[in-house]
Amino acid sequence: MAKEAPVLEAIDQTAPASHSSGPGVVYEWLTTVDHKKIGIMYIVYALIFLVLAGAQALLMRIQLAVPNNHFVTPQVFNRLFTMHGSTMVFFVGIPILFGFGNYLIPLMIGARDMAFPRLNAFSFWISAFGGILLYLSYFAGSGLYGAGSAPDVGWFAYAPLTAKVFSPGHSTDYWTLSILMSGIGTTGTAINIVATVICMRCKGMTMTRMPLLVWLLLVTSCMVFVAVSPLTAAQIMLTLDRYLGSHFFDTQAGGSAVLWMHFFWIFGHPEVYILVLPAFAFINEIVPVFSRKAIFGYSAMVAASVGIGFISLSVWAHHMFTVGMGPAGNTFFVFATMVVSVPTGIKMFNWLATIWGGRVRFRTPMMFAIGFLFQFLMAGLTGIMLSAAPFDWQLSASYFVVAHFHYVLVGGILFALFAAFYYWYPKITGRMMSETLGKWHFWLFIIGFHLTFDFMHIPGLLGMPRRIYTYEAGRGWEYWNLIVGIGAMVQAIGTLIFVYNLVHSYFRGKIAGPDPWDAWTLEWSTASPPPSYNFAVEPNVGSRRPLWDLKHPEDPDSSYE
Repeated sequence: MAKEAPVLEAIDQTAPASHSSGPGVVYEWLTTVDHKKIGIMYIVYALIFLVLAGAQALLMRIQLAVPNNHFVTPQVFNRLFTMHGSTMVFFVGIPILFGFGNYLIPLMIGARDMAFPRLNAFSFWISAFGGILLYLSYFAGSGLYGAGSAPDVGWFAYAPLTAKVFSPGHSTDYWTLSILMSGIGTTGTAINIVATVICMRCKGMTMTRMPLLVWLLLVTSCMVFVAVSPLTAAQIMLTLDRYLGSHFFDTQAGGSAVLWMHFFWIFGHPEVYILVLPAFAFINEIVPVFSRKAIFGYSAMVAASVGIGFISLSVWAHHMFTVGMGPAGNTFFVFATMVVSVPTGIKMFNWLATIWGGRVRFRTPMMFAIGFLFQFLMAGLTGIMLSAAPFDWQLSASYFVVAHFHYVLVGGILFALFAAFYYWYPKITGRMMSETLGKWHFWLFIIGFHLTFDFMHIPGLLGMPRRIYTYEAGRGWEYWNLIVGIGAMVQAIGTLIFVYNLVHSYFRGKIAGPDPWDAWTLEWSTASPPPSYNFAVEPNVGSRRPLWDLKHPEDPDSSYE
């Protein structure tokens, strides 16, 4: 079959118009409906909460570094634990990933904006309000104590801890309403992404020519529709229990605490994939560019992404093997949990096949991407161990599980996010991040990560339960917890270098130009940063690598289907 000639018309690599300064800039950002500015606000907002959540984690690790420690009180520890988990999942992970999606999707598909710009702005501001509302709980409960009146029911808020009698005051209500606001904003953004991808693609951009990042964020957004709704319903039911006399989760009045667990984990486990699929999306774009090869098995990668989206919606109760679901329920969720590893394994092999034989350039984005590949593989292996109900029964409430899901969230998702920052920072700001500081960040963070989460598995295997405030000496946990605490400190130093690199490069970084990585997707065909209109004329593409085709017409592999 004859190949269609690749065409990319009207590339605009002129410098964008400079922005005005003064009070008008603040008003411009507060009222903007430009997808790029909204994406940047999502990212900055999430970075602020990342620093807060990281500080909370550091305080908890200091508390657990030695036995019988009294660095913080038990009440403060519970609040730190709740705020850290809630912040990382709802106000760091989702906003920062959707921030990149907001910024990149219209540029990648040749559109001038999202399908619904005002809905886009509304979704951001209601999500931001949710995060601010959560932290207002420090000042707005029944008096300040220690760390204030922040919620102390855990980020999962299991009943009956959330009942009015066990959680008086308003801290739990702040948690409930803030998560509700976050869910509304997340759903609004997901609607916008689906409409944009389906309806706003440029000429020639068929579904089979879309960048894999766009495909994965489309799948993620469809998952949001299914997963966030039960959580929203649960928050409403909890509010009714606390204030209007209903008894959905009140076991003393015929309700069910296990019902809350089902509602929460129907959201909570697909949420892991809602976070990890965008991380996969970043790796799908970064690995081919720095391997100088097209992605291996494009169609298989799309199919695997859709498969993960479907299967991940049916694995939630592997968090509940210890609640007494019975042999049939346990068997189903063991099977579903193991099956979801198959499409994930396809992705892993395809990334390795892309790297194999390529002309690999070990720049900072690629280093973080390779770190992601190794660490996500290890997280998957411990996940398969925990998918076996008897093994999970022994370790479900131990630090082994804490180590596993931090391997996913930090070793996988956060490393992919760091890769994305170093890769797309030149496009967003017009300046390169420092490679020297980037490598310091990588090596410090990867050393700190492995000191923390490799050694966290060991006290878990030795029986250390999760969610404890302190412990007695002589149980064999103290040395491991000290190493874990030291690793957390090293990670904190690496993160500070990253933040410094972000700020310093914005003012002093090398000018990037439109395409510093010699990439091939459409966002690199316009100026850095892009003009407000993105493209002066709608692009017309004829392959999956339109910019590469234009730059390298002599390449025999430049046009393919």
